Amino acid sequence: MKPETILLVDDEKEIVDLLDIYFRNEGYRLLKAYDGLEALECLNNEEVDLIILDVMMPKLDGVAACMKIREERNMPIIMLSAKNTDMDKIAGLSIGADDYVGKPFNPLELVARAKSQLRRYHKLNTGGPTRRNENELVFEDLIIDTAKHEVSVDSRKVKLTPREFAILELLARHQGQVLSMEQIYRNLWNEPFLDGGNTVMVHIRNIREKIELDPKQPRYVQTVWGIGYKLDGPS
Repeated sequence: MKPETILLVDDEKEIVDLLDIYFRNEGYRLLKAYDGLEALECLNNEEVDLIILDVMMPKLDGVAACMKIREERNMPIIMLSAKNTDMDKIAGLSIGADDYVGKPFNPLELVARAKSQLRRYHKLNTGGPTRRNENELVFEDLIIDTAKHEVSVDSRKVKLTPREFAILELLARHQGQVLSMEQIYRNLWNEPFLDGGNTVMVHIRNIREKIELDPKQPRYVQTVWGIGYKLDGPS
C-alpha cells in the first residue's frame, strides 16, 4: 500500500522543513512548494491526497490558490495563517478550505488534524460505515467500544471512569442530539436533578481533558449554550 501524499505550501522554508520531519515520521510522502503557482504546477504533475496551504505567499496567495484548486479537485485543504480572528477563519472555510489553523501552531496538532481530514475524505469517498462492528461507535478519530468499555482517540487509548464512559456513550447513542444536563443526570444517576448540573459539568470537563486535543475548543463534545451537550464528529 503506497503512502498518502501531502503537499506542503508555505513561503517560510523553516516551517515547511519542520512539518516535513513530523509528517515523514508518520509515514506520509511529502511534496513541497513555496508559493501558490508552484503548488498548482505540482498538482498538475503529482497525485496529492491532502494540501496544507499558507494564506500569505508571493506570486499567488493561499486564498487564490485554494479557489483555483477547488475548481477541479476535492481533496482536503488545511489553511495556515497568522490571522486568527473568527472572521479570518470563516473566510478561509468559505472559499473551500476544510480546516483553518492559526500560526503559531503545534505541529502534532496539525498532524492530527491532517489525519482526521484524510479519514473523513476516504470515508466519504468509499461510503464506509460509521461502525466497524456492532459494539463500536465511531466518530472520525474517536472510537467507543461499548462491549469492552474502551475509548480511543487517533489510536491512543483513553482511560475514562465508569461514569465518564457512561456519559460519553449516552451522548454517542444520541449523535447530534442535544441532551440537557438534567437529561444526562436523570439517565445516569437515577435520582432527582436538584444541583446535578455542577456534577455533569465537572464530568464533561474531565472527558474533554482526556479526549480533546484542545479542551477549550472541543471537536467532539460540543456545548449548546443554554441547552446542554451533544457529541458529533468534527465539522
